[in-house]
Amino acid sequence: MVSIEVPEVNYTDYSNRQLAAVPLAFLVLALAIIGGWFVATGAPANPGLEFTGGVELRVADDTNEDVEQRIRAAFDREPDSIQTIPGDDVVVVTFRAANDDPEGLANDLQDQADEAGLTTTAVDQVSPSFASDTARTAVFGVLLAFLGMSVLVFALFRTFIPSLAVVASAFSDLLIPVAAMNLLGIQMTLGTVAALLMIIGYSVDSDILLNDSVLRRTGGFYESVSRAMRTGVTMTLTSIAAMVVMAVVASVFGLGLLRDIGIILSVGLCADLMNTYLMNVSLLRWYKFEGVNR
Repeated sequence: MVSIEVPEVNYTDYSNRQLAAVPLAFLVLALAIIGGWFVATGAPANPGLEFTGGVELRVADDTNEDVEQRIRAAFDREPDSIQTIPGDDVVVVTFRAANDDPEGLANDLQDQADEAGLTTTAVDQVSPSFASDTARTAVFGVLLAFLGMSVLVFALFRTFIPSLAVVASAFSDLLIPVAAMNLLGIQMTLGTVAALLMIIGYSVDSDILLNDSVLRRTGGFYESVSRAMRTGVTMTLTSIAAMVVMAVVASVFGLGLLRDIGIILSVGLCADLMNTYLMNVSLLRWYKFEGVNR
């Protein structure tokens, strides 16, 4: 059985500012990317079809010709995205709807595909008004989950700084993957929103483990941190390995949603390692050695 050896970190070699500097730098960078994306596009991330409305055509690639060029020439409007699914010889073509008549748009696009000799295997359509409601519900769900997590954490520890450490870590764990999604071209869909909700759960799990070990168990501060790290780091590294494998396998088989979820969770879990054992530790150490004595 393979075991993961977690090296002990000599935190006494670093000040609290040094420990918090790297996580805060990543957080500021993530905020800058998301803010810039919002200014440029009007949304914090690139929304998928479920959040914008439109039509998605699945076109069979049964020739050796340049199918992407044929698709672009077949329609009287430029597709918003063209994605090839390896192994299935299928190309997914997405058109965002400018009005609330996706059915009419779908019929026009299918007629144009037929005239160009393209074989359409499936057509999906989403009304912009329904997509807008879905987007609001998804945002509300994420905010509600984050608020519920914050209330639960403050109820558990009943002290401001340790609770703030958990909430700040989870906040950063959420924003860094969103910024990575923008850089990697991953769209915000119901599936990726579910991945972000999972990140909140992962983050709270490791942070509460650390806080509980430091605040409620016997032993010195550094001994408690080391004890929490042995469990928390092993757990997180195992999850990262599983997510990386899932992303690679999904990429090979053309499972776009699973690939995106694997990437998002991998980035979020790496951010969680950094935030928990750098930023969270710095806040807890300040609280234990300086804050309580004030």
